[in-house]
Amino acid sequence: MPEQDHVRVEPASGPPLLASRLTPAVPPEPVVARPRLLRRLDEGSAGPVTLVAAPAGWGKTTLLASWTRLGGAPPDVEPGGMVPDSGDLSVSSADVPVSAWMSVEAGDDSDRLWAYLAAALRSATGATEGGPVPDRPPRPDQLEALAAMLAAADRPVLLILDDLHRVADPAALTGLEFLLRHAGRRLRLVIGARAGLHLPLHRLRLAGELTEIGPDELAFTDDEVADLLTAHAAALPATAVRRLRERTGGWPAALRIAALAVRGQSDPERWVGQFGGDHPEIAGYLREEVLATLDPAEEELLRRTAVVDTVCADLAEALTDRADAGQVLADLAGTGGLLHREDTRPPWYRYDSLLAELLRADLARLPVDELRDLHVRAANWYAGDGRPADALRHALAAGRWDLAGDLFVAHWPELTRYDRDPVHALAPTPPPAEVIRADPEVALACAAERAYAGDLPAATGHLRAAAGHAAGLPVPRRDRFLRLVTALELTVARLADDRTEARAAAARLLRTRPAEATPTRLPTGVSSSAPTAGGGGAADDLDLRAFTGTALGLVELADGALPTARFVRARAAAREAGRPRTELVAASRAALLLAVRGELRAAEQAAREALGMPPCRGWSCRLDCGHAYLALALVALLRDQPEEAAANLALAVGALDVTHGWAGDPSLGGDWLAAAASDEPVAAAVAALCRAQLGRDSGDPATGQRLLVQAREALADRPSADELTGLLRAAEAELRAARGDLDSARDLLADATDEGADPVLAVTLAKVQLRAGDAAVAERTLPDWQAPAATSWPLPVRLDAGLLDAVLAQRAGDGRRAGRILEQTLSLAGPQGCRRVFTRAEPPVRDLLAAHLDAGTAHFTLVSDLVRGAGQGAVGPTAGPGGALDEPLTERELTILRYLQSILSNVEIAAELSLSVNTVKTHVRNIYRKLDATRRREAVRRARELRLI
Repeated sequence: MPEQDHVRVEPASGPPLLASRLTPAVPPEPVVARPRLLRRLDEGSAGPVTLVAAPAGWGKTTLLASWTRLGGAPPDVEPGGMVPDSGDLSVSSADVPVSAWMSVEAGDDSDRLWAYLAAALRSATGATEGGPVPDRPPRPDQLEALAAMLAAADRPVLLILDDLHRVADPAALTGLEFLLRHAGRRLRLVIGARAGLHLPLHRLRLAGELTEIGPDELAFTDDEVADLLTAHAAALPATAVRRLRERTGGWPAALRIAALAVRGQSDPERWVGQFGGDHPEIAGYLREEVLATLDPAEEELLRRTAVVDTVCADLAEALTDRADAGQVLADLAGTGGLLHREDTRPPWYRYDSLLAELLRADLARLPVDELRDLHVRAANWYAGDGRPADALRHALAAGRWDLAGDLFVAHWPELTRYDRDPVHALAPTPPPAEVIRADPEVALACAAERAYAGDLPAATGHLRAAAGHAAGLPVPRRDRFLRLVTALELTVARLADDRTEARAAAARLLRTRPAEATPTRLPTGVSSSAPTAGGGGAADDLDLRAFTGTALGLVELADGALPTARFVRARAAAREAGRPRTELVAASRAALLLAVRGELRAAEQAAREALGMPPCRGWSCRLDCGHAYLALALVALLRDQPEEAAANLALAVGALDVTHGWAGDPSLGGDWLAAAASDEPVAAAVAALCRAQLGRDSGDPATGQRLLVQAREALADRPSADELTGLLRAAEAELRAARGDLDSARDLLADATDEGADPVLAVTLAKVQLRAGDAAVAERTLPDWQAPAATSWPLPVRLDAGLLDAVLAQRAGDGRRAGRILEQTLSLAGPQGCRRVFTRAEPPVRDLLAAHLDAGTAHFTLVSDLVRGAGQGAVGPTAGPGGALDEPLTERELTILRYLQSILSNVEIAAELSLSVNTVKTHVRNIYRKLDATRRREAVRRARELRLI
């Protein structure tokens, strides 16, 4: 920041100016270095406007003051940080912007605001009073003269305006907006504000001229929290640091309060676990700096809607009787920053955890009847919106035992928690004993709610209390009651990871099926050769069929098994029964297992249906989305679409990592894999398989081999993981062979020829032997892939065997047999679009395909395409028409890139393409990375230079 000696503290007219408002604020000590944010400011300040916007306490002023005092403001570069095109790329002193600071105060009207703006501009430009920078709001001709002066300046002017939200009159900023538009990009603004700015942000955003830094970026990371604690001499273990960051949402003000308070605690880790919105200093800060800025009606709306975890307009109206509740929520999210808007339609909003705790503490002090009424309103709304788990929780909190019992009996499959992540909901007051005697289903409702919340001991206690009243029920009701007890016992056992008891409970539950039950028909497109996972029949009771099939399938997945048909049938039953939560769980797992089997069309359909299901039902569906994305990654890989596979694999790992908090290597490193395998062994193994194959394609087989070894080790204690382990061993052996290590590959497959050995191992061993030049041994080793039993093999294994059989026949001089076998193999691969087995095969395959094309085939188009693509694994990066990219854009990325030329937002692009917003955001990030761009306009410009669009 330049010295301010030439700035007068008394303008030509009016009261004197405070020099402190024209000097950067002094950051509070100790200051934690945050290089990632300083870089964002450096990059953003190369463009017209950088906005640091967040509610109180998010460190806006501290960040701007630290950046300014460190000499922030880069050379004069293009938006995105690119040096202007010129022959001389050296940076002279004239390229460096000159900075000026101004702190805005409440009550700055046009005259007062412009007096300080004039002083700041004079400090930056060296202009004198009476020159082109007037002390009062300028006339139009004065504005034009000032804009012309700035446009002609040798150095750009960087004006930092802190707390600009305090300007309440839009007209006060008219002159500043004019200068911004007409100063020839020589005036740059860096703004700190809470919200409610009277500037044309939408126009700037659409033009790509706005860099935004919000709460998500201002939030402290785990490393930054650790640095802050260390600076305050309050170091904590890594687990406590992570917990503190989660409790505060990374809110800097709360973290500073915690850092000061934790030093005096005898048990800091325990104190962190109890730290929340009821802490006196946190509560005081929130009341004085956040709630005090609202009018009483807005504060009351916040308080009443805090009875729920997230809120939408309709729910807010039901809770408050305010027809304008939706608009108030939007305003509080958009201008006050008090609510976080989620990327959903209709929009849902959530509070920061500390603010929610404070508001709920206020709710607890309401009269009992008033609080009960809020819970009843919430329960009724959730029940009508198809969210029975939320409805049940509020019905119990309101003491509406009749409603709770009815909800449980009507919706029990959807009240099951299919993942093991607890929701940490407080336990409602248990019903009186006389209520349980009259209606023991209420105790089951309590058990279901506690199991859903992750409080398994309490759930077990409610189950025991309920079971004691079964004998007094009439027979039809008693039979239903005992079935529901057993279903809850299965849920509790599964959530407790007691797989033996879960299987026993499932067996008891399945014995309640009627004798005349008929098998579930598989959906069209699913092979009947998919092995069943036990229990060939299905009950007429669709809920029982869907629930038990899904629960047993999850138990078997935890053992490392691949129960494809069980999930397929559960998905069909859940859909017919109208149980969307159960359907989502079953569909996502069915998609992954169908992809492993090579039933790519059915897998893709199931995955896309799972991803297309409504995400706003209060479910924790990231885990389900992770399985669906992983299925799409494997489908793309087997179709030899590596870019699409890599994109979906990244989405899958991101979803699984966020769900479980593994916080591992984003490139799927060993730490991630070990943590993932403990919770989701099948998903972790399939992710390792995908990553290994992609690594082989990109010339990095060593990384893939390491991941496969780790995946096998993680499955060592899974009693049903033989099939999955076989796939991993086969993939590892192929990688070893590809690296020329044929001996170790054969050693890894030493038992492949034993009786009852996994066919994938035998087929892989035959491939290794042929690579070693021993065709006769390979032919003897290759199992009969055309035998009836082979129809149950995964399709990629059958295709590998068929193609190897054709190659062996060709080598033996039997071209006719080779052509016949190849035609059979193509007939199997064609309907599923399975190409990788051909395009990534050994060199003889290209000749075999070319000869088959000349000889005539029913698959002429497919073979022609494969001949062009065979051996493409050795091809380097592709070049575009106008230049080369190190990593080409996928077809989907090119589609989204074309939309980036428009003014559509990510949400609107997602709607146009029927994709989720998170999917679009991931593709946009990949586009930026591949095009070496940091913003939309730069990516479009770069793509046009390369003639991609």
